[in-house]
Amino acid sequence: MRLLLDTHVAVWAVTGAHRLAHTTLALISEADAVAVSIASLWEVAVKNNLGRRVTDPLGISVANARAEFDAASFDVLSISLAHLTQVEVLPLIHRDPFDRMIVAVALADTYRLVTHDRTLREYGGDVLLV
Repeated sequence: MRLLLDTHVAVWAVTGAHRLAHTTLALISEADAVAVSIASLWEVAVKNNLGRRVTDPLGISVANARAEFDAASFDVLSISLAHLTQVEVLPLIHRDPFDRMIVAVALADTYRLVTHDRTLREYGGDVLLV
């Protein structure tokens, strides 16, 4: 199984924020591949710059997030033309550009999206709500 973690799930998974159930952590550790979009690191950078930490109250810098993702063996996926093309045709169900890009990556690259955001299920695809 190939998993794409949304930003919050990825950060919670590597920081031990205790926001994820043991079953979710087990699913992540047993997956064939676990990935994070570069859009998640972009989201961390933008929200840190705005003073809005991604994981209240922990917060994590981009450099630390990348190091933690690498240590956890999460693949960090670049944004490709296929992903941009997918974003272009997504319905405006969700207005957050980071979440829209993460959905586009999951759909274009056939990952199971792991998220805590119920709205993202409305895009279809293989979504696991945690």
